Amino acid sequence: MAHESRTNGAGFIRAATVLSESSSIHSDVLYPLTRDMSRVGLDPKSYSVLQPEAANDEEVQRLFQRNRMNNTPSEDKMPVVDSTQDPQGHGNGGLYFFDGRRKVDYVLVYHQRRHSSLRTAIGTSDRLSVVSNGNFPVTVGSDAVAGRGEGIPGGEAVIVGEVFVELGGGEGDEATEPADHEMQVIRQEFEANLMEAGLEIERDRELKTHGPSFTRLHAPWPLLCREAEFLKIKVPTKTSYELKEETGFSAGMSSVWRKLNQPFQPKVPHQDHGRTKLLSHCFSRDKLHLYNITSKDTFFDNATRGRIVYEILRRTVCVRTCQTIGITTLIAKGVYDSAFPLHDGDFQVTGHSKEKNDRQLLHEEWARYSAFYKYQPIDLVRKYFGEKIGLYFAWLGVYTQLLIPASIVGIIVFGYGVATVDTNIPSLEMCDERLNFTMCPLCDGACDFWHLSTACGTARASHLFDNPATVLFAVFMSLWAVLFLEQWKRRQISLSFSWDLTGIEEDEEHPRPRYETILLQKRQRMQKKKKKKKKNEAAKEKLTWKDHLPGYCINVSSILFMFGLTFSVVFGVIIYRITVSALMAMSPDLETKSNVRVTVTATAVIINLVVILILDEIYGAVAFWLTDLEIHKTETNFEEHLILKTFLLKFMNAYAPIFYVAFFKGRFVGRPGSYVYVFNNYRMEECAPGGCLIELCIQLSIIMLGKQLIQNNIFEIGIPKLKKLENEEERSRPPQQWNLDHALVPFEGLTPEYMEMIIQFGFVSLFVASFPLAPLFALLNNIIEIRLDAKKFVTELRRPVALRAKDIGIWYNILSGMGKFSVIINAFVISFTSDFVPRLVYQYMYSQTGTMNGFIDHTLSYFNVSNFKPGTAPHNSQHGDIIFCRYKDYREPPWSPEAYHFSKQYWCVLAARLAFVILFQNLVMFLSLLVAWVIPDVPKTIMEQLKQEKKLLVDVFLRKEKEKFQLIQSLFAKDATLHPTGHPLLPGQGFPELGRYSTLPPGFTQGLAGDGGGGARMRCRAASFSQFSRQIPPSAKNENETSRHTAV
Repeated sequence: MAHESRTNGAGFIRAATVLSESSSIHSDVLYPLTRDMSRVGLDPKSYSVLQPEAANDEEVQRLFQRNRMNNTPSEDKMPVVDSTQDPQGHGNGGLYFFDGRRKVDYVLVYHQRRHSSLRTAIGTSDRLSVVSNGNFPVTVGSDAVAGRGEGIPGGEAVIVGEVFVELGGGEGDEATEPADHEMQVIRQEFEANLMEAGLEIERDRELKTHGPSFTRLHAPWPLLCREAEFLKIKVPTKTSYELKEETGFSAGMSSVWRKLNQPFQPKVPHQDHGRTKLLSHCFSRDKLHLYNITSKDTFFDNATRGRIVYEILRRTVCVRTCQTIGITTLIAKGVYDSAFPLHDGDFQVTGHSKEKNDRQLLHEEWARYSAFYKYQPIDLVRKYFGEKIGLYFAWLGVYTQLLIPASIVGIIVFGYGVATVDTNIPSLEMCDERLNFTMCPLCDGACDFWHLSTACGTARASHLFDNPATVLFAVFMSLWAVLFLEQWKRRQISLSFSWDLTGIEEDEEHPRPRYETILLQKRQRMQKKKKKKKKNEAAKEKLTWKDHLPGYCINVSSILFMFGLTFSVVFGVIIYRITVSALMAMSPDLETKSNVRVTVTATAVIINLVVILILDEIYGAVAFWLTDLEIHKTETNFEEHLILKTFLLKFMNAYAPIFYVAFFKGRFVGRPGSYVYVFNNYRMEECAPGGCLIELCIQLSIIMLGKQLIQNNIFEIGIPKLKKLENEEERSRPPQQWNLDHALVPFEGLTPEYMEMIIQFGFVSLFVASFPLAPLFALLNNIIEIRLDAKKFVTELRRPVALRAKDIGIWYNILSGMGKFSVIINAFVISFTSDFVPRLVYQYMYSQTGTMNGFIDHTLSYFNVSNFKPGTAPHNSQHGDIIFCRYKDYREPPWSPEAYHFSKQYWCVLAARLAFVILFQNLVMFLSLLVAWVIPDVPKTIMEQLKQEKKLLVDVFLRKEKEKFQLIQSLFAKDATLHPTGHPLLPGQGFPELGRYSTLPPGFTQGLAGDGGGGARMRCRAASFSQFSRQIPPSAKNENETSRHTAV
């Protein structure tokens, strides 16, 4: 760093600087000086002439001398680039630096908290002003640029490559708060390290006293190439190959299918790849000739550029100020408020622009409700948002498509129930008033005897869902779940091949901010306890099981408490149902008495729904807090544990009421004369006369539809709309793109989106035997959900970082587990909740005619009313003298020696139910394994294309190496001809060895080097790791070691 300082009596200091590769100022004096002068203020100036102001020369020299002594190697480079021209950004839409050439790849946001204005009129405020050295376009007609130097003492011209520092007392400015000053110092070090890594930085002018300030980052071409090679990003080469064409009957069917699908395809460029595919390979700076690089600005798309910058931000350290690694830690500490890549401009097309950006294409062809009938442009989604989000929408699309056959079969099953309801013998017997089944009272004292025919409507409705076709539908849905998972695996493999994800390695993860903080605190405690311990030994400390134990203990106790809370809510709703039923039964109004069951069931389900929605939000926040207490090292581990906790809590919350109705309600009631009581006053509730399946259907449908409608319409549509209106009201002028994106909602991950669909998948698969229309309602919801999520990602969320992912991760394991669990649940629902098994037992064991005639009478037991406990018989019966009443159970009659004990029919039905569970489970499991075996995970065409690609890659590299070898040989032969006194190689002698890893002959390199360094020198295109290690580059004595990186 060349440096000279002199004063000319006008308060100016001239510091000559040397340009770096990224065309920014690097000064070993300016950075500490700006930090020390932070109480004065840092204001950028353009190339216009600076007005001289008086300053204390001795004070300036003292500041320079002190900062030169205090300077450290980590401070030797400071990016000073400020937005001084075109303040509104006209002409570039806020997507570029103010020079209009360099793209804004990433934005860092922090809040300015100064309490007074930072700039006043020129000439009245003392400040530190910096002139850029080439990062901004030269102002046309500027006297300074023209070299006239008017207004500058001494008449010296202002030239590019020099910095003018104007110093003063700062009388008009107030000092920042200590915390703000500390944050400013951390930001300065962090941004200096970013500059050292190769990024280019542009800052806002501080035009307001408070509010967000933006630091814009740009990755130049050399940096992109270096990072793309490190990250092993696959890019298309110039070589392409023809995909294998189908022949025969399959080709004709495919052609017809493509023509039929044409109206449903989105109008997106390159959506159909045709019959050719470009060969892809991991980017390498030594193989630039293989890639079709038409423009360095567009070779890496915006999503890839943002990801590269994010990787640099994630690993950049702040050692001197706060001992942290990465932008996530700085955001957690409050140094920055947020960091995000920019969207590709506005999502709405303005004017008559022929060329639309990707965001506008996605908005028109994907994020509109009018495009509900079209396929998703998955490739464009992946290009814009990255593979992780692309896989989510691809998975959601496969799930929604496969809901179509499930919905059709469910409609057929429901239609069968509607068609046969008038011929169903059990329903007809319940509705027949001539049979005159007098039932026992539903409550003690206040309730009267009643006739079974009054429950005719419930019996008919129950048949719509409880019929023989329901069993077949349950088997079908169990196989459907397996088919869905197999189809998704095939689709995932196809996408991995199409998106060049095959063979990618897992990216190295840095520690999470909380893990870093806890580890740092532990190291500090250890250093205090053992002061004699060396620093490098203390650095080896890591968190042990003792550090994690408190978090795990709190987790276990908290989860158990929340389970207890969920069960308490379910029990509270049970108490509500029992008490309200008893109170309504005591009502003198006959209409109120007749609608007891419907009113109580509907209101109880609505209460359940409201409680579920409230607890969902609470459990989500608690799960995040509990996972944070576990102090996971990496983000992947944290996310997996968070997903498991959230799923466990929300699964229990959503399905606990349904499990109660399906498997517990009516099982522990007792019998007349010996009922089970709650709080010694209220009897446990019984199932409806038609069985508990109809109540299960009502519970499932209301909770499922309510969750989908309320969460979609209120949480996902209403709240973002309100936030958007608030942000629009706050806007005072047309903002830049970074202002627009900062006003959007931050992207917080895909966990809520997946969780919503997983819970819905449970409604569709677990209890589908009780509600065959569940797939239909799920399909209708998902058609809206896809467009709703698309609209949210395109218009309402900040652009997320385009992260790579090979699969959907732990969500697949959850889906697979729920698919297996659904087989068991459906088996028990059909066997114990419905009357399917008792009907079979009666028809084939007890029926005299082999039909269902007499089934209702067979399921009802007798009770002698004289056996009622005192005070429990009806007080005012309107049915006259009743000797026997009936109740639903398999028990011995009162005249039997074993009165009111379970009868033989009960044990026969129980054995048949258990046998059905075993048979159903094994049959479905066997069919599931058969389906999984028949359908291969990897499509045959993909396997053939992978083999073809490997072969082509080998051929291409061999051909290029052969051409390179021939070129080197010809150059060496030419060099031998021009220098006859040398020692040309004899035929078959081969090239002499320069170094262990070198592929160039010594004569070739010596010829390039020339005499005295005057000739062209071979420039290394490989990475220089000194940019990361802050070490001095290797000396000449290590040339042989570094030659491995310079191989052509």
